[in-house]
Amino acid sequence: MKYDAIVVGAGLSGLAAAAEIADSGKRVALLDQEPESSLGGQAWWSFGGLFLVDSPEQRRLGIKDSKELARQDWMGSAGFDRADEDHWGRQWAEAYLDFAAGEKRSWLHGMGVRFFPVVGWAERGGYLAEGHGNSVPRFHIVWGTGPAIVAPFERRVRAHQANGLIELHMRHRVDRLVVSNGVVTGVSGSILVPSDAERGEASSREIAREFEYEASAVIVTSGGIGGNHDLVRQNWPERLGDPPRHMLSGVPAYVDGRMLAVAEEAGGRIVNRDRMWHYTEGLKNWNPIWANHGIRILPGPSSIWLDAQGNRLPAPNFPGFDTLGTLEALRKTGYDYSWFILTQKMIEKEFALSGSEQNPDLTGKSIRKVLSRVLPGAPAPVQAFMDKGEDFVVANTLEELVTGMNELTASGLVDLQTIRRQLEARDREMDNAFTKDLQITALRGARHYIGDKFIRVAKPHKMLEPGNGPLIAVRLHIVSRKTLGGLQTDLSGRVLGLTGEPIAGLYAAGEASGFGGGGVHGYRALEGTFLGGCLFSGRTAGRAVAAALK
Repeated sequence: MKYDAIVVGAGLSGLAAAAEIADSGKRVALLDQEPESSLGGQAWWSFGGLFLVDSPEQRRLGIKDSKELARQDWMGSAGFDRADEDHWGRQWAEAYLDFAAGEKRSWLHGMGVRFFPVVGWAERGGYLAEGHGNSVPRFHIVWGTGPAIVAPFERRVRAHQANGLIELHMRHRVDRLVVSNGVVTGVSGSILVPSDAERGEASSREIAREFEYEASAVIVTSGGIGGNHDLVRQNWPERLGDPPRHMLSGVPAYVDGRMLAVAEEAGGRIVNRDRMWHYTEGLKNWNPIWANHGIRILPGPSSIWLDAQGNRLPAPNFPGFDTLGTLEALRKTGYDYSWFILTQKMIEKEFALSGSEQNPDLTGKSIRKVLSRVLPGAPAPVQAFMDKGEDFVVANTLEELVTGMNELTASGLVDLQTIRRQLEARDREMDNAFTKDLQITALRGARHYIGDKFIRVAKPHKMLEPGNGPLIAVRLHIVSRKTLGGLQTDLSGRVLGLTGEPIAGLYAAGEASGFGGGGVHGYRALEGTFLGGCLFSGRTAGRAVAAALK
């Protein structure tokens, strides 16, 4: 069978790329190893956060943002320092900033995407102005979360499926890129047996028969390696210490990195293998969808973060400030878990859970349910984890809390007097409007932002005062998530070979390309840039293929 283009991977970047090619009147085969229930890939499960610069939502909240400030934050976070491997990543970063400060919002708005009016402040940094982190809130939550960002691209693909320009081939696993005289001319692989697995569930790998399709261009949009913990550990960077022995999976098992190896075998160059993005605030899902399913807490800044032995983490390793900096600090402890200690008042206002299924109010576009978040009590999904999850300890006294922590881990590592000393010292700092505790300074500063004050950051209070309890301890696991390196591509999405020249007929987008260029984020991401990176790189590659096929 022959097509104008083949897109391998039906996640968000694949949907965007296929739609753009079909818009130009070209025939596209869209392939994925999973059943149709998983169309949209990881994006469907996401919280739906998008990085926008100087948006109407920001301006309405009094946030003064600009491309210059965003660029300062991006480059300070990325830390590009590899002349060769970062060459294209830098250029993709500049292009993405233009997109985020330019047509990104209007392009999505034109397809029906709408945003929750309160802009979130993720990855706050905690360093100097030129260092890591967002100087201002930029995390725009799609109204409807992940499913709502997938929906317009699925609609476009379905429309082209109806008019015959896109053929959807699910359960097609690509095992080889067909190369003829240095040109990629198609794909071959295995058709897997039909599967009735629900979205995200593991599906059979039993082979029914083989296939081979021909095309003038192939775009690899198959994602990263986050579901393959062996590959994660194999590529784990020395700068973050030893890889964890125990991790939760923030992505389904099909995020296995297979296509990266397939593309590399065809001559594609993979760069920045050691750059990755994993979370440290993971809970073991009490109602898992895939094996070892981890849910990330999206914390406000007030919880006290302790290592496994009960020692408070040094500044600026506060909740929500520096994901990889905190990961590095925790790996040095030699333990695969850590703790939050907080109060009932904190959890009611500051705990949210990442994922479309953990935010039924936003996902279901229910204003009434969203408004219920301001009522007393933890949000229903958080309360469900408190009631049914294995990582929470709730107690009326500090003695009971520490006993519960030690029983949960069966370790006896946490000492009551050590915890008491640290919490009492922290509480003494609350007696004045000024303090030397940088976390207290940070949370007071956060409340100057109206979005944080009303729905995200609890009013500063003493943790050991009985009226603020009960006390809560949460065991936190490392959750695997994103690959920041990948196939190196030029600004058209063309995959480059070992000599730096494009491989004719081969393109890549999304996480498989490090969200552009083999690593648009450098060492660190600013959040809201993964979905956007899939959209931008998928759109770019799709348009480049369409132009090349004219």
